[in-house]
Amino acid sequence: MDPQLKSSLLWGVIGGLAYLVLVQGYQLFASIPISTPVKFGVALVVAVGAAALTYGAGTRLPGSESP
Repeated sequence: MDPQLKSSLLWGVIGGLAYLVLVQGYQLFASIPISTPVKFGVALVVAVGAAALTYGAGTRLPGSESP
């Protein structure tokens, strides 16, 4: 697997999981119920968006030159 693709997919997973942690904390403090399908649907959108942005911007950022 291409290292850039692998890296962007891992950043997508991190973004999705970070969103789930944040929404769980929000639910604990705000006491507003959010349905499970909505949580996972938005987490999937966040994960895909993070992966796509990381992949698209990976070669444009300074310090990301391949050897």
